[in-house]
Amino acid sequence: MSARPVVRPGGRSARVQESVHRAVRELQAEGAALTVPLVAARAGVTPSTVYRRWGDLQELLSDVAVERLRPEAPPADHGNLHADLEHWASAFLEEMSSPAGRSYVRDALAGDPEGPNAGQCSAYAREQVEAILSRAARRGEHVPDAETVMDHVVAPMMYRVLFRPGPLDAAYARELVATVFYRLMPLP
Repeated sequence: MSARPVVRPGGRSARVQESVHRAVRELQAEGAALTVPLVAARAGVTPSTVYRRWGDLQELLSDVAVERLRPEAPPADHGNLHADLEHWASAFLEEMSSPAGRSYVRDALAGDPEGPNAGQCSAYAREQVEAILSRAARRGEHVPDAETVMDHVVAPMMYRVLFRPGPLDAAYARELVATVFYRLMPLP
């Protein structure tokens, strides 16, 4: 079971989380060899605060990575479902397959013995997919279900990011989207 307690949104707890996350990001940017005492000192908290809240350095790095993987904006509207999915999938793949993205994914999963961080990362992608599908449905377009997109676009990309670390490009993302449109969606 994770040592991390349920955190209240706001108040001192939110300030501690933000200062510790900021300290990790700054130290990583400086190329520092991270330790709990170093992070705590930079954040202005005691090491026991970090250990009590996150358990260990790996869980802290996992928590920071999940936060970094959170999308910053809703997916762009390119006028139709096909274009929206292609653009989103290409950007998602570019971000996840970058050296920083791969590092965040590895960190998110490494400190995640119970699986909630992996679930949160998946939820972020699903929220983006559902936003695209909902927008297309409002435009009157025929849309697949979100699970189909997750299974045939997101899952293969993440498999390659995690287990086949070679170059990945927008063409691969477009091929996956084409699979959804041309092989999986019933004709209207």
